[in-house]
Amino acid sequence: MEHAVISEEYCSEQERELTVRKTSLFAQGDGFAVYDHCTGELVFRVDMYPAVSGELVLMNPVGAPILTVRKKRPSLHHRWEGFAGERVEGQHQKPLFTVRRSSIFGGNRAGMVVEVHGGVGLTEAETEYRIEGSFSQRCCKVLFEGIASKGEAASLVAEIKRKVDPDAHVVLGKDVFSLFLAPHFDAAFAMGLVLVLDQICGDEPDAAVEEIDLSIASLTGDHHVGVNGGTLLEEHPPELVM
Repeated sequence: MEHAVISEEYCSEQERELTVRKTSLFAQGDGFAVYDHCTGELVFRVDMYPAVSGELVLMNPVGAPILTVRKKRPSLHHRWEGFAGERVEGQHQKPLFTVRRSSIFGGNRAGMVVEVHGGVGLTEAETEYRIEGSFSQRCCKVLFEGIASKGEAASLVAEIKRKVDPDAHVVLGKDVFSLFLAPHFDAAFAMGLVLVLDQICGDEPDAAVEEIDLSIASLTGDHHVGVNGGTLLEEHPPELVM
Protein backbone atom coordinates (compact mmCIF):
# COMPACT_ATOMS: atom_id res chain seq x y z
CA MET A 1 0.00 0.00 0.00
CA GLU A 2 1.27 3.47 -0.92
CA HIS A 3 1.72 5.80 2.06
CA ALA A 4 2.36 9.01 0.09
CA VAL A 5 1.39 12.00 2.21
CA ILE A 6 3.75 14.64 0.77
CA SER A 7 4.52 13.10 -2.63
CA GLU A 8 5.04 9.71 -4.30
CA GLU A 9 8.49 11.08 -5.20
CA TYR A 10 9.60 10.28 -1.65
CA CYS A 11 8.29 6.70 -1.65
CA SER A 12 10.58 3.80 -2.48
CA GLU A 13 9.53 0.33 -3.61
CA GLN A 14 12.25 -1.12 -1.38
CA GLU A 15 12.88 -0.99 2.33
CA ARG A 16 15.06 2.02 3.01
CA GLU A 17 17.36 3.37 5.70
CA LEU A 18 18.16 7.04 6.18
CA THR A 19 20.97 8.30 8.40
CA VAL A 20 19.84 11.38 10.31
CA ARG A 21 22.41 13.74 11.81
CA LYS A 22 21.61 16.71 14.01
CA THR A 23 23.70 19.66 12.89
CA SER A 24 24.90 22.76 14.70
CA LEU A 25 25.33 25.88 12.60
CA PHE A 26 24.98 28.43 15.40
CA ALA A 27 23.90 26.52 18.49
CA GLN A 28 23.43 22.93 19.58
CA GLY A 29 20.60 21.22 17.71
CA ASP A 30 20.09 23.91 15.06
CA GLY A 31 19.06 21.54 12.29
CA PHE A 32 19.29 18.19 10.54
CA ALA A 33 21.11 16.63 7.62
CA VAL A 34 19.58 13.41 6.26
CA TYR A 35 21.55 10.98 4.09
CA ASP A 36 20.65 7.85 2.14
CA HIS A 37 22.39 5.06 4.01
CA CYS A 38 23.33 3.11 0.88
CA THR A 39 24.52 5.92 -1.40
CA GLY A 40 25.63 8.52 1.14
CA GLU A 41 23.76 11.22 -0.80
CA LEU A 42 22.08 14.10 1.02
CA VAL A 43 18.30 13.63 0.88
CA PHE A 44 16.84 16.32 3.18
CA ARG A 45 18.09 19.16 5.31
CA VAL A 46 16.84 21.56 7.97
CA ASP A 47 19.27 24.46 8.27
CA MET A 48 18.17 25.99 11.56
CA TYR A 49 15.33 26.23 14.06
CA PRO A 50 13.57 29.62 13.94
CA ALA A 51 12.66 29.76 17.62
CA VAL A 52 10.49 32.88 17.32
CA SER A 53 8.11 31.66 14.61
CA GLY A 54 7.79 28.12 15.95
CA GLU A 55 8.02 26.74 12.40
CA LEU A 56 10.49 24.26 10.91
CA VAL A 57 11.00 23.81 7.17
CA LEU A 58 12.14 20.51 5.67
CA MET A 59 14.07 21.13 2.44
CA ASN A 60 15.57 19.12 -0.38
CA PRO A 61 19.38 19.15 -0.88
CA VAL A 62 19.32 22.42 -2.85
CA GLY A 63 17.16 24.25 -0.32
CA ALA A 64 13.70 24.07 -1.91
CA PRO A 65 10.99 23.77 0.80
CA ILE A 66 9.17 20.44 0.93
CA LEU A 67 7.25 20.60 4.18
CA THR A 68 6.62 23.06 7.01
CA VAL A 69 5.70 21.92 10.52
CA ARG A 70 4.23 24.41 12.98
CA LYS A 71 3.26 24.27 16.62
CA LYS A 72 -0.40 25.05 17.15
CA ARG A 73 -1.08 27.37 20.10
CA PRO A 74 -2.60 26.95 22.57
CA SER A 75 -2.64 23.16 22.88
CA LEU A 76 -2.55 20.96 25.99
CA HIS A 77 -1.55 18.00 23.83
CA HIS A 78 1.45 19.75 22.20
CA ARG A 79 -0.30 19.69 18.82
CA TRP A 80 1.76 20.31 15.67
CA GLU A 81 0.58 20.70 12.06
CA GLY A 82 2.32 19.84 8.78
CA PHE A 83 1.83 21.86 5.59
CA ALA A 84 2.99 21.17 2.03
CA GLY A 85 5.88 23.37 0.90
CA GLU A 86 6.53 26.66 2.63
CA ARG A 87 3.69 27.98 4.73
CA VAL A 88 2.75 31.59 3.94
CA GLU A 89 1.67 33.73 6.90
CA GLY A 90 -1.83 35.13 6.49
CA GLN A 91 -2.93 32.58 3.89
CA HIS A 92 -5.40 29.87 4.81
CA GLN A 93 -3.69 26.54 4.26
CA LYS A 94 -5.17 23.23 5.26
CA PRO A 95 -2.66 21.05 7.12
CA LEU A 96 -1.75 17.72 5.56
CA PHE A 97 -1.40 16.14 8.98
CA THR A 98 -1.47 16.86 12.69
CA VAL A 99 0.57 15.33 15.50
CA ARG A 100 -0.37 15.38 19.18
CA ARG A 101 0.33 13.55 22.40
CA SER A 102 -2.18 10.78 23.05
CA SER A 103 -2.48 12.08 26.61
CA ILE A 104 -1.48 15.19 28.53
CA PHE A 105 -0.14 12.82 31.18
CA GLY A 106 2.82 10.45 30.99
CA GLY A 107 5.44 12.78 29.54
CA ASN A 108 7.57 11.27 26.78
CA ARG A 109 6.04 7.85 27.43
CA ALA A 110 2.51 8.98 26.52
CA GLY A 111 2.91 8.24 22.81
CA MET A 112 1.75 10.29 19.83
CA VAL A 113 -1.26 10.24 17.54
CA VAL A 114 -0.85 11.32 13.90
CA GLU A 115 -3.89 12.21 11.81
CA VAL A 116 -3.47 12.55 8.04
CA HIS A 117 -6.12 14.64 6.31
CA GLY A 118 -6.32 13.15 2.83
CA GLY A 119 -2.99 12.81 1.01
CA VAL A 120 -1.71 11.65 -2.37
CA GLY A 121 -4.10 9.08 -3.82
CA LEU A 122 -6.16 9.02 -0.62
CA THR A 123 -9.74 10.05 0.00
CA GLU A 124 -10.72 12.86 2.33
CA ALA A 125 -11.25 10.27 5.06
CA GLU A 126 -8.66 10.69 7.77
CA THR A 127 -6.03 8.03 8.24
CA GLU A 128 -4.26 7.53 11.52
CA TYR A 129 -0.77 6.61 12.67
CA ARG A 130 0.50 5.95 16.18
CA ILE A 131 4.02 6.61 17.46
CA GLU A 132 5.24 4.45 20.32
CA GLY A 133 8.49 4.33 22.26
CA SER A 134 11.05 6.93 23.29
CA PHE A 135 12.37 9.40 20.73
CA SER A 136 14.69 10.92 23.34
CA GLN A 137 16.41 7.51 23.46
CA ARG A 138 16.15 7.12 19.65
CA CYS A 139 13.99 4.03 20.01
CA CYS A 140 10.46 4.41 18.66
CA LYS A 141 8.09 3.06 16.02
CA VAL A 142 5.50 4.55 13.65
CA LEU A 143 2.45 2.31 13.23
CA PHE A 144 -0.13 2.74 10.47
CA GLU A 145 -3.64 2.21 11.83
CA GLY A 146 -5.66 2.80 8.66
CA ILE A 147 -8.80 4.85 8.24
CA ALA A 148 -10.01 6.35 11.49
CA SER A 149 -12.64 4.40 13.42
CA LYS A 150 -12.44 1.29 11.18
CA GLY A 151 -10.38 -0.72 13.63
CA GLU A 152 -7.81 -1.95 11.09
CA ALA A 153 -4.82 -3.93 12.34
CA ALA A 154 -1.79 -1.72 12.91
CA SER A 155 1.32 -2.24 10.77
CA LEU A 156 4.87 -1.00 11.30
CA VAL A 157 5.89 1.54 8.64
CA ALA A 158 8.89 3.31 10.15
CA GLU A 159 11.32 2.91 13.02
CA ILE A 160 13.91 5.15 14.67
CA LYS A 161 16.91 3.40 16.18
CA ARG A 162 20.34 4.24 17.54
CA LYS A 163 23.02 3.86 14.90
CA VAL A 164 25.83 1.35 15.35
CA ASP A 165 29.34 1.95 14.03
CA PRO A 166 29.93 -1.00 11.65
CA ASP A 167 33.66 -1.19 12.37
CA ALA A 168 33.90 -0.55 16.11
CA HIS A 169 30.48 -2.15 16.83
CA VAL A 170 29.60 0.62 19.26
CA VAL A 171 26.46 2.73 19.52
CA LEU A 172 26.95 6.25 18.20
CA GLY A 173 25.77 9.32 20.09
CA LYS A 174 22.13 10.36 19.89
CA ASP A 175 22.94 13.17 17.44
CA VAL A 176 23.27 10.46 14.75
CA PHE A 177 20.53 7.87 14.34
CA SER A 178 18.82 5.65 11.77
CA LEU A 179 15.36 6.06 10.27
CA PHE A 180 14.11 2.80 8.74
CA LEU A 181 11.23 3.00 6.24
CA ALA A 182 8.95 0.24 5.00
CA PRO A 183 8.40 -0.03 1.23
CA HIS A 184 6.12 2.71 -0.19
CA PHE A 185 6.30 4.85 2.95
CA ASP A 186 6.78 8.59 2.39
CA ALA A 187 10.29 9.58 3.55
CA ALA A 188 9.45 13.31 3.65
CA PHE A 189 6.42 12.62 5.84
CA ALA A 190 8.57 10.44 8.11
CA MET A 191 11.13 13.25 8.50
CA GLY A 192 8.31 15.68 9.28
CA LEU A 193 7.38 13.41 12.16
CA VAL A 194 11.02 13.34 13.30
CA LEU A 195 11.09 17.14 13.41
CA VAL A 196 7.95 17.23 15.53
CA LEU A 197 9.21 14.49 17.86
CA ASP A 198 12.48 16.35 18.31
CA GLN A 199 10.59 19.48 19.34
CA ILE A 200 8.14 17.73 21.68
CA CYS A 201 10.46 15.17 23.25
CA GLY A 202 13.92 16.63 22.69
CA ASP A 203 16.75 14.89 24.50
CA GLU A 204 15.14 14.67 27.91
CA PRO A 205 16.02 11.57 29.93
CA ASP A 206 13.46 8.80 29.87
CA ALA A 207 13.13 6.19 32.60
CA ALA A 208 11.90 3.63 30.08
CA VAL A 209 15.24 3.21 28.33
CA GLU A 210 15.45 0.11 26.17
CA GLU A 211 18.55 -2.01 26.64
CA ILE A 212 20.63 -2.21 23.45
CA ASP A 213 21.90 -5.69 22.67
CA LEU A 214 24.99 -5.59 20.44
CA SER A 215 25.80 -9.28 20.74
CA ILE A 216 24.68 -10.04 17.18
CA ALA A 217 26.13 -6.85 15.71
CA SER A 218 29.48 -7.47 17.35
CA LEU A 219 29.69 -10.91 15.73
CA THR A 220 28.29 -10.26 12.27
CA GLY A 221 27.99 -6.53 11.70
CA ASP A 222 24.37 -7.06 10.64
CA HIS A 223 21.50 -4.88 11.77
CA HIS A 224 17.91 -6.17 11.72
CA VAL A 225 14.61 -4.36 12.04
CA GLY A 226 11.24 -6.06 11.54
CA VAL A 227 8.77 -4.27 9.26
CA ASN A 228 5.29 -5.55 8.39
CA GLY A 229 6.25 -9.10 9.20
CA GLY A 230 9.48 -8.87 7.17
CA THR A 231 12.97 -7.78 8.06
CA LEU A 232 15.03 -4.73 7.25
CA LEU A 233 18.56 -6.08 7.00
CA GLU A 234 21.72 -4.07 6.50
CA GLU A 235 24.89 -6.05 6.01
CA HIS A 236 28.16 -4.28 6.81
CA PRO A 237 26.71 -0.76 6.31
CA PRO A 238 29.03 1.95 4.97
CA GLU A 239 30.44 4.63 7.21
CA LEU A 240 28.40 7.76 7.80
CA VAL A 241 29.04 10.36 5.14
CA MET A 242 29.66 13.72 6.78
